[in-house]
Amino acid sequence: MTTLPLAPSGTTPRRVLTIAGTDSGGGAGIQADSRTIALCGLHACVAVAAVTVQNTVGVSGFHEIPPAVVADQVRTVVSDIGIGAAKTGMLASTAIIEAVTDVCTEVGIGRGGSVPLVVDPVSASMHGDSLLHADALDALRTRLIPLATIVTPNLDEVRLLTGIDVEDEATARRAAEALHALGAQWAVVKGGHLRTSSSSTDLLFDGERMLEFTNPRIDTGNDHGGGDTLAAALACALAHGYAVPDAFEFAKEWVTKSLEAAYDLGHGHGPVSPLWRLHQSADA
Repeated sequence: MTTLPLAPSGTTPRRVLTIAGTDSGGGAGIQADSRTIALCGLHACVAVAAVTVQNTVGVSGFHEIPPAVVADQVRTVVSDIGIGAAKTGMLASTAIIEAVTDVCTEVGIGRGGSVPLVVDPVSASMHGDSLLHADALDALRTRLIPLATIVTPNLDEVRLLTGIDVEDEATARRAAEALHALGAQWAVVKGGHLRTSSSSTDLLFDGERMLEFTNPRIDTGNDHGGGDTLAAALACALAHGYAVPDAFEFAKEWVTKSLEAAYDLGHGHGPVSPLWRLHQSADA
């Protein structure tokens, strides 16, 4: 697999900022983002938007960080450290989404700025537990997604955002068009949860080009954090200056390898694992 260039030892690597929620079980959220960013060879900065109470079985609660504190984390990191890309994950509420949108616009993150933005519109955990207040969906549609360089929902989030149930290639294409119409520069419809074949095909659409990316389907129940890992790897490639289609191709390969390396944890769904990258280095 293609890997991203590593900064020489002792020199400053490129930086990626994740604006998201924590996962106390370590499988998803900021923990998954930071793992992938580090193993891609970049430095992870974080703005915590929410703290979840969860394990491999489910989410039993979450606590929102005050919106001004979320925005201040972003502002403080960008003003001192500087970043090459940013991604969002769980933002929990309308107030946090609005605060993040405003501060990203202020510091040049997202469309109209110099820093690309990956929007992973997290609304529920893989167990079906809500991670977003229902009234915040409109803020995602009208405030945050129009700022996105690329938006990367799962199929449940596609349905919530567009009203389209993706069941086959035709509905996947309609959904990609509907997502793009919300204002993102590029829209993704992922096929990982559409278990209709032995392969997984994702669609990437920019209003003109409908690109397809197909990988073998990995048959595993340990897929916790897969969406976060994909979005984080995508942000890493964008921080290196990759064009969006090339960055997405890298990210899809990264998450496929991470699914192959997924491991059992607890009594529920284990996490995808970018630790394969360490084994690859050890075997080289």
